[in-house]
Amino acid sequence: MGGSFDFGFRIFNSALRNPHSAFEHNMGHKAVFLDRDGTINEEVGYVNHLDRFRLLPRASEAIRLLNQNEIKVIVVTNQSGVARGYFPESLVHLIHRRMEDHLRKEGAHLDGIYYCPHHPDAGEPPYRQKCRCRKPKTGLIEEAVKDLGIDCSKSYMIGDRGADVEFGRRIGARAILV
Repeated sequence: MGGSFDFGFRIFNSALRNPHSAFEHNMGHKAVFLDRDGTINEEVGYVNHLDRFRLLPRASEAIRLLNQNEIKVIVVTNQSGVARGYFPESLVHLIHRRMEDHLRKEGAHLDGIYYCPHHPDAGEPPYRQKCRCRKPKTGLIEEAVKDLGIDCSKSYMIGDRGADVEFGRRIGARAILV
């Protein structure tokens, strides 16, 4: 798990040093969209308790490097455990607060966190629905683009699943599977 993040970290170190990188742009903000579970924190199945959330080694460092290069960092994550009844939506908020607190202590920050609590086939309404925000659908990014002025064509999507890669492709970003 840590190795996959190190691979992504090396890619971004290289991209940031390259003056002709895909991050160059004239309009809109550069961004890196990060999946959460298995990409910046350990993959442990459903994170149904605060103690199960642990950032991967070097995640804070990589995010800080992106921050220092004025690249927006946005977490986009499916959290179907809410729809499935494995944990309440309030736990998602607590985990995100803990993640932001940890990053802040390490000199890093996120520009946004967008999550989908839905699942098309599991749970009860309002969480059981065919929504626009569940990756690989693009509803989460549409919000981020509007809120933060992102230029997706100059951005990256990093994740550990095929849905993350498809999501990146649909928004016109470069996708990296870790």
